[in-house]
Amino acid sequence: MARTASVARPDELLDQVADYLSANGVAELSLRPLAKAVGSSPRVLLYYFGSKEELVARALMRLRDRQRAIYSAMKSTNLATPTEVCRAVWRHMSSPEYERAFRMSLEMFAMALRNPGRFSEFLRTSVEDWLEFLAAPLIQKGYVKSDARAHATLVMAGFRGFMLDYCASRDRARVDHAVELWLAALNSIPLAREIPLTKESGDGE
Repeated sequence: MARTASVARPDELLDQVADYLSANGVAELSLRPLAKAVGSSPRVLLYYFGSKEELVARALMRLRDRQRAIYSAMKSTNLATPTEVCRAVWRHMSSPEYERAFRMSLEMFAMALRNPGRFSEFLRTSVEDWLEFLAAPLIQKGYVKSDARAHATLVMAGFRGFMLDYCASRDRARVDHAVELWLAALNSIPLAREIPLTKESGDGE
């Protein structure tokens, strides 16, 4: 029996919707089979989330939160360098489980780019949330904010581009090789500090 609005829990529903969208995509999404799959009803889903588009956008944000939690955990492990963290992130991103979520995210991007006014918040957060997340460690280490955000842009664009190529080509060896070359290039990018190091301040030169 479908749940009623008085007993349904939005957070639980959102988690279930996120899982459903990861498995089934959004291009041909219909509320009735979605509601049945999560043990609810179209009426209840619209009651909590307002519209199908808002429900999808919030489900994508939930998936994004899960990803950030995974990557934050990677940062706190014994991975010694940002390159090692990025390499671990790539292994996760190119796994079958994440690939489903990435394909669904691409579908939503296509919808949003066709209707930017309708999905302006989704487009903004899809870029800004990741920029903030990726740039924060560099800013905390004293790098200039504009350089940190530019570096984060390179990282974000790189991962998305590699995933798009891999999903289209399935050429694991070539794309993995390209990722390693990209990581080496990232290591060579000079970033300015808010307070440049000097010989007196202990730069070791």
